Order: sequence, then C-alpha cells, then structure tokens
Amino acid sequence: MKGPMSTNAELRERRQAAVPPGAASAHSIFVAKALGAEVWDVEGRHYIDFASGIGVNNVGNLHPEVVAAMQAQLGRFAHTAFAVAAYEEYLEVCEALNRLAPIRGGRSVLFTTGAEATENAVKLARLATGRQGVVAFTGGFHGRTHLAAAITGKVAPLRLGVVPSQSGVFHVPFPMPHYGVSEADSLQALDHLFRATIAPHQIAALVIEVVQGEGGFNQAPKRFVKHLRGLCDQHGICLIADEVQSGFGRTGRFFAIEHCEVEPDLLLVGKALGGGMPLSGLIGKEAILAAAPPGGLGGTFAGNPVSCAAALAVIRIIERDGLLARATAIGSRLTNHIHRLRQREDMMPIGHVRGLGAMVAFDLVMARGGNVPDPEATRLLAASACDQGVLMLPCGYYGNTIRLSVPLTISDEKLDEGVARLATAMALAVSRRSDMPQTSAA
Repeated sequence: MKGPMSTNAELRERRQAAVPPGAASAHSIFVAKALGAEVWDVEGRHYIDFASGIGVNNVGNLHPEVVAAMQAQLGRFAHTAFAVAAYEEYLEVCEALNRLAPIRGGRSVLFTTGAEATENAVKLARLATGRQGVVAFTGGFHGRTHLAAAITGKVAPLRLGVVPSQSGVFHVPFPMPHYGVSEADSLQALDHLFRATIAPHQIAALVIEVVQGEGGFNQAPKRFVKHLRGLCDQHGICLIADEVQSGFGRTGRFFAIEHCEVEPDLLLVGKALGGGMPLSGLIGKEAILAAAPPGGLGGTFAGNPVSCAAALAVIRIIERDGLLARATAIGSRLTNHIHRLRQREDMMPIGHVRGLGAMVAFDLVMARGGNVPDPEATRLLAASACDQGVLMLPCGYYGNTIRLSVPLTISDEKLDEGVARLATAMALAVSRRSDMPQTSAA
C-alpha cells in the first residue's frame, strides 16, 4: 500500500532493494506528475520533457482527448483478447494504419511492444520467402528480445556477455559521413556481404531505420534507401522499415520513409502510436502478411482495446491539429538553437548537428572542429541537464549523441525555456569537468 510521498533518495534505496540493475533509468528522479511537455518529480521539482518517454509522447503526456478516449473504453470493457473475441477498436486502428502507411493495399496486425513487431516481421518475411537470412545495419535498434537484439547493430549494453542467439543475421555499416562512412561505403559492404558471406537469394529481409533511434538519429540518404529498394526488388528480399521511434509525425511526415518516396514491404510501428499506452503494430503487403497461418500472429495483450482507443485519439489529434507541420517547425527552431550554442566558447565542443522534423540530435566531441567522440561529456551533460530541469537522453553508435524528442504539442515558449536550461547545464558541466582531477597518461 502506498504511504506518504517519498523523496528521490528514499525511492532509490527501495529500488536498489527491489529492482535489478539491468532495468536501468537514465535519470535518478522519480516522477509524481506529468502533463503535456512538463514533468514534476516526487519532491516537486519541475522539468521540461525533451525525451517524450523515448519518442512516445508525441501528443504530450495526458492529452485530454487521449485520456477521454481511454476512459470511455474503460467504461465498456478493458480486455477480451482479440484472439478470443474481436472488437471494433482493433479494426479501426488497422484501417487507420492501412490508410496512413505508404504501402498500397496494406494489411495490419497489432502487438504490444516494438520488439514484438520486429520478431513478427522477420517471421513473416521468412515464411513468405522461404529463406532465413536477415541483413541489418550498424547502430540500428530493434528491441531487447533475442532475435530483435541480434538484429540490433550495437553490442553495449544489450549483448554484452551474451552470444548472439540467431544465426543468419548480418550487419553492414550505416552511412555516417561525419564519421567516415559514406553511402558508397555502405553499399560496397553490402556487395561484399553478398559475394563473401551469404547470397542474396538466401536473404529473407533487410531491416532499416531510415532515421536511427538509439543509433543517434542518423539519417539514411534518400538515394541510399531507393538503392536498397531496388536491390530488394531484384533479389526478392523483403524491405522492412522500422518506424517504431520515427513514426507518427516525429519527422514531419507520418513515417520517415515517406521522405524517401519508397514503399517498404513491411513497416513497424509502436511508441507514439499508443499515446502512452503499450501498443505496436506491423503494416505490410497483403501477400506477406497472409504467409502466417491462423493463430500464427498475435498475443494475449496484442491490440488491447484501451490502447486502441488511445491510438485512434492520437491519430485524430496529429491529423486535425497539423502536428506534421508543427514537427517541422519545432525541428527548425531546435536546430537553430543548437547551432547557436555550437558557436559559443563557454559550451562543450559540439560536432555534427542533424535533424529531420522534430527528431533532432547533436554530437559532443573532444575538441572544437574535431570529430573524436566524447561519450563522457555526453553522460555529464545529460545528468547536468536533469539537475537544471530538462529531461533528455544520450545515445549514439559512439555514445556521444544527445537526442532531443520533444512533444509535438510543446509551445515555443516551453521549447525555448528548455533550450535555455540546456545551455545553463552545458556551461555548468564545462565548469565541473574543468574542476575534475586530470588523469595523466601512462
């Protein structure tokens, strides 16, 4: 039974006794309340949300229409399991996804988490093609379950000490020109993979985040994605677009792959779809989704009716309130702010700044004008920002990226206030770092 409100320190002690360290949190606070783009911890401290629950709260926390939709559904029923007795809300979400996704004549199926969507997409690609191979990219993140983790293109922290559990999964470099990996380098690596390791006719799926999430918000060039589409068409490979983090308006389109004018075979969704409720999905070409027999797809909580009600409200809000255009405006405002910070001598050295819509990131580097990653500075800045009242997340293939995923409903005033707090945090982090004892080289 919950007693009087605890302090962050008291809750951290309870957490240490009750929760394993593997279930980590980026910040050491405990939340008491959140509304829109603002968060308050159990001690009453105020924060501006530049993380959106890892890209979930695109319409903000507790949007009144989302709350009302969930309450109305709870007044009818909370769960039957779609596999036991179906309900219209599930159909309405699938119909909306089929309408929005850049897949002609698509069909949709719902799950609970992004990892479930990944696992089922690969299963369907293997069933439809009769092949087993999967190609993914370095820096990609596709989930924490065994197959999803094997497809994920970064060892730490998911695969440290764990042997990859899936044979037939291969990685090629994702294009990152600011770190010396060009589009041509990536395509050449893919050609070498086809020639030396696995033939194209053995590959079921090629999985890509057009804008990487955990990998650092790196963007695949339009021409590169078009080339991949051509290779998949040539060799009968399913092109899977993972839009779990980049979907639902985050990039200024409903889905990031729309910027590339490419039609994927399968498209993964989640996070922002449920408006804070657990819901994910898979949209795909009818022939591919038909490869699974009845009962081959789903799950006990897959497409929960309360989550579906929330999702329908989210989609309605994005379309009605012009949040795609708002994402583009937010992105422009944020990147302008970061470029100004980059010019200031009292800030940490900022390297590459990038953004597609409101999916904005910047790298911290060891020296101005250089490109050597500084993951220690990135961790220090994230902690300092939390102290100053702004929540944001470090990420990146080299661990030196700060990603900014603000709710698309945030006001310009709150956005500017958050950036001001970030600037204060960076200046303080620079000061603290200069006061730390330096370790001499051996």
